[in-house]
Amino acid sequence: MPKYTPPFTLSNKILILVAQISEQIGRLTIQQEQEKLLRLRKVNRMRTVQGSLAIEGSTLTQQQITAILDGKRVIAPPKEVQEAHNAINTYDTLAQWQPANSKHLLAAHRLMMKGLVKDAHVSSRRCWGDVW
Repeated sequence: MPKYTPPFTLSNKILILVAQISEQIGRLTIQQEQEKLLRLRKVNRMRTVQGSLAIEGSTLTQQQITAILDGKRVIAPPKEVQEAHNAINTYDTLAQWQPANSKHLLAAHRLMMKGLVKDAHVSSRRCWGDVW
């Protein structure tokens, strides 16, 4: 195999520039991957909130949930918008709670009911069937 000789002389300046270009390409690649992960996280978050609310009968669309996540106003029933805000806040706080802790369960319920039920902030014991 014949030895290739480039039509220029490799100098320290050329090597430094090639190294700088490679470094910038690496940074750009990492940045693009991080942006992709953030977009995926946002989409998954929106789908989780929308799915949870749909189970409860909410008519909010994925686009409306995305707008609410972005802090924009949407044309929708105020109760459903409040439910969306509550679900978003609850999911944001989820990592701080322990699933087996009843106080954490009540805190999650309180967040989900904020602004929907009068005196939702009051931690009263209520009975549902045989469950206290």
